[in-house]
Formats: sequence, structure tokens, C-alpha cells
Amino acid sequence: MKRLGIMKETKNRWERRVPMNPPSVKKLIDKGYQVTIQPSETRIYKNEAYLAAGAELAEDLSNCDLIIGVKEIPLEGIIPGKPHLFFSHTIKGQDYNMPLLQHILDTGSTLMDYEKIIDDQGRRLVFFGKFAGNAGMVDALWAAGQRYLQEYGIETPFLKVKQSYQYESLEQCLAELRKIGKEIEREGLPAEICPFNICLLGYGNVSIGCQEILEAFPIKEVSPEALAGLEISHESNRLYLSIFREEHLVERKDGGEFQLSDYFVNGKDYKSKMEQYLPYCTMYMSGIYWAPGYPVFLKNSELGKLQGEQQKLIMIGDITCDIEGSIEATRKVTMPDNPVFIYNPVTDSLTDGFKGAGFAVCAIDNLPCEFSREASDFFNSALQPFVPAMLDNDYSQPIAVSILPAEIQPAVIAHLGKLEDKYQYLQKYLNR
Repeated sequence: MKRLGIMKETKNRWERRVPMNPPSVKKLIDKGYQVTIQPSETRIYKNEAYLAAGAELAEDLSNCDLIIGVKEIPLEGIIPGKPHLFFSHTIKGQDYNMPLLQHILDTGSTLMDYEKIIDDQGRRLVFFGKFAGNAGMVDALWAAGQRYLQEYGIETPFLKVKQSYQYESLEQCLAELRKIGKEIEREGLPAEICPFNICLLGYGNVSIGCQEILEAFPIKEVSPEALAGLEISHESNRLYLSIFREEHLVERKDGGEFQLSDYFVNGKDYKSKMEQYLPYCTMYMSGIYWAPGYPVFLKNSELGKLQGEQQKLIMIGDITCDIEGSIEATRKVTMPDNPVFIYNPVTDSLTDGFKGAGFAVCAIDNLPCEFSREASDFFNSALQPFVPAMLDNDYSQPIAVSILPAEIQPAVIAHLGKLEDKYQYLQKYLNR
């Protein structure tokens, strides 16, 4: 009888998500599987709920056939020779997780990553992205209100927005935001902050989550090319939203025609052209995929040109949280209890809080944990169908001849202590 082990989350005290909720655990047990849960006082579903579903509670998961979690499992939590599934944050060669990947190889273990569970068109199937967008947009609006007040002495309706984790649910959050939206529609925003332009980078799940929040407000969508015209003609009782796709963000260095497929393969041949839009941007929200070798969309040098008494850009919301990635100013991630820092490009310095010359950056890590229950249930529904086959698989055999579903096989980064062929490129990061 195969046994599933569910790790407790230990990355930080804000992480309350679960990969499987109690009803799904019960369904798995009803099919004849066993489930062991590491006890946790912080996860959104309590230990008692899993016990009622038929699971066992134990710290030791060494007798389990598959171990799953949400965020990175600490080195001491990796069980030698066992298959593990979690968000490893290794596929970009992230320096901070190369010791984890090396440990998995050294212990002869198998690593699978949710980020690479994909369909035949390469689309991700098991993700939290929409909820990152939800929480990231709410937190950025809240932070904008605080920045306007604390640095510029301007009171705005955004002062009534709370941080995401302070709402009981996403539903309650949206209900409260709609009230604020009605106030803006009725009374307008202060003239000195109009037009209020939100530049949203991306059109995938994160962007969808951002747009879901913004639907609570009187929003008018305009093309990036129309932003400059809003300085002449705009309404104070509207928020303006511009959605940026790759063709708005980059251009070929040689002046050739932009082609999306070519950009994805040859990102190094492109450069950012975002600087033309920045003077008209109030909030810069990054929800677009980025990897090393691709153009930096928001450079510190461009921020330096904008900084001054009349700067319009009030908030940088980095939902992607790539350290010194597409946004150079993101030099660290933040937590919900200390969510914002000011980056001053003139002094090249970071200061926690809302005061000081420069640009407010909100780069909260683990954003979906702020709506833990909804995010967990959504994630669980996507993962659940794959779990039985993953449990039944014989991991002593090569992945190519396994019974793992076609959607799961691309997610195997390392197997029995060796990188899979498509992930051999990670060896260069391990050797650095």
C-alpha cells in the first residue's frame, strides 16, 4: 500500500498553504492509499482536519513513497533516495538554491517541480499564479496609499485598502475594494495624482489575478501607446490600466522585426524599450516571466532619470520577485510585516519603509500565502488527479519508461541523484 507524505512548510512564518487539503486526502485514502502529515501549527488546515480525514500525523516521513510540499524543503528534510515534489526554484540556476539541488543529487534523490508540470503546449497546469496577482495587486495599492501619505502628505482612498493577509478571505477583500471603487467613482482622486496609470506587465495567470482585483475599481483600459495622451485628457474618477506584452517591452538590437517566438529563443538579441512609457506610469506592476539572459525591463539608470520632485512613478510592485532580474531595484524580497523599501537610484541605496527620495518597491515573497485557503484549494484541485500515478510509479526505473503521466515527466529535474537530460544545463550553475 503506497504512502504519501506531506511536509510542513518552514520557509517563513507567513507560509500557511498546503498542497492537498483534507477532502482530497480523504479521497486518496478511500482509494486505498495511506497519508502521513507532518504536524504544523501554522498551516491553514489544522492537524485535526487531516486526522478526521484518515491521515496519520508524524514528523518522520521516511516510510513514505512520495514526499510533497509547497515551498523549498530544507536540506535536512530531504529523505535520501526518495522522490520529492515542491517548488524548488532551481530551474533558472538560482544561486540561493543550488546547495539544495546539489544535496538532492548527493543523496540519490528525485526532484520534481510543480513549475514544470505542463501540457503538450507547454502551459503550466499546477500553479498559484492567479493568487499571487490577487495579493500583489492589493498590497501594491495599499502601499501606494501609504507612500502618498507618508512621503508626500497626500490623502487618497487607497488608505482604506488593507494588506491582503488582513482580509478574512478573497471574497471579503473584493467586497471591501468595491466600496472604495464606488467612492473613487463618486468623488474622484486628488488632482495631483491624476491620471492614475497602472502599467501591468504580463497577460498570464499573475496578470489575470491583478485584473481581478482591479475590476473592483472604476477602470478604463488603454493601450501603452495611449498613456502619453492621458496627460492632456483624463478623468479623475478613473484608474487607467495598460497591459504590456512582450512587443511593448522589447525590440531587436539590430532594428529587425519583433517576433515573439524568436524573442523566447534569442532573448539576448533584444533590448528593453520600456523607458518611453515610464514617465507616464504611476504604478509599475511586474507579472511577466523573466529569466537570466533576457533584457532588464526596468533599469536603475532609467529610474535615476525619473527621480525628482515631479516624478509620477509612485510604486513598483514586483510580483515576480526575481532578485536583480527584470527590475534591477529588486535587490531583496520582503515579507508582509515589512513589505516595502525605498530604492534611491541617486545614492544607490535601499531604506525600509515608505519615506525618502526614490521609488517604493513592494516585492513580497510567497504572495499566494496571503490568501492561503483559496490558493490551496485551487492548487489542490489541479494537483489531485496526478497524485495516484505518482504514488504508484516505480522510481527505481528511468523516467522515460515510467508510468508517470506525460504532464508530470517534464517536471522531473533530477532522478536518483542525476540531472535529467533536459536539465543538464544546471550543472554549470552547480559548478560555479
